Amino acid sequence: MFRTSITSLIIASPIAALADAPNVVTDIAPVHSLVAQVMGDLGQPELLVTGNASPHSFALRPSQAQALENAQVVFFIGEDLTPWLEPVLERVASKATLVELLHLPQTTTLEFRNEAAFAHDDDDDHAEHDDHDKHDDHDDHAEHDDHDKHDDHDDHAEHDDHAEHDDHDDHAEQDEHKGHDDHAGHNHDGVDPHAWLSPDNAAVWLDAIAATLSAQDPEHASNYFTNAASAKEELAATVAEVEKTLLPTKGKKYVVFHDAYHYFEEKFDIEVSGAISLGDATTPGPARVERIQNLVRELNISCAFSEPQYSEGLVKTVLEGTDAQSAVLDPLGARLPIGTSHYNALLRDLATSIAGC
Repeated sequence: MFRTSITSLIIASPIAALADAPNVVTDIAPVHSLVAQVMGDLGQPELLVTGNASPHSFALRPSQAQALENAQVVFFIGEDLTPWLEPVLERVASKATLVELLHLPQTTTLEFRNEAAFAHDDDDDHAEHDDHDKHDDHDDHAEHDDHDKHDDHDDHAEHDDHAEHDDHDDHAEQDEHKGHDDHAGHNHDGVDPHAWLSPDNAAVWLDAIAATLSAQDPEHASNYFTNAASAKEELAATVAEVEKTLLPTKGKKYVVFHDAYHYFEEKFDIEVSGAISLGDATTPGPARVERIQNLVRELNISCAFSEPQYSEGLVKTVLEGTDAQSAVLDPLGARLPIGTSHYNALLRDLATSIAGC
């Protein structure tokens, strides 16, 4: 798909100003918040992935497809996060300016992690290699088994009914999560798409959003850049607040439901020791679940985090028989109000959840 560079947008922008702010569509709530901050009082972007739905797999409503058809600009993380969106954009938003934030030259990216245990010291290195061998033998097979289910599970919001399986045995817990395996055909290499959890990337994107909107609406260019500057100042204050909140977490070890927090870990020096599921929330195989169970015991894990988009069943499984605590961690801020305050509230909410567990 053709990607428009920010520089070319500015150079090629029309001399005549548009009467109104452009029609803008965004993929997830954190991106929507950044765009809303830059647009300010000039307009409101549309949001595609709403509520507790997973961005990895989502079915558009007709009204959302219509919004894309009317869009002049679409800001989205990238097909690494939302592979379902790429063909939709090609089909219904062919005239829109598409800004794939993950692949802007200014974006800092991290690699997708396949292993269940993340290396932080020599002991973890050994554990990581042991797990990787198991992953090759078991999880890949599980992914292929579930590939045919891709078309049947468009929206993770439909998976709430899995909660009824929480009382089953370990095998039932894994069967329960087959419903989440619509990601099994995804590429498990390359760039980790959860880059919005780096506030450094958010600051870069605020400038890119302002440049894009100014090219579309030069009459209000100064407004967009002023709003972006103000948003970056507020973001810097939030980062300082988050750093203070997370001070008591130093030395603690955590396990997360799926590998969505790499960028947040790197920015704020959080020691996440492993993830029950891969970064696209693919169903873990039995060997991966067993590895995390052992990891919780070997490293004296303080806390394991579930997510509101998924059942808590697997988290309960890996913590069974241990003193580790559990809490909810949400990389999308699904329970937070959408809008200008959402992104900063998301960072604070993550910090509070981690510090409180």
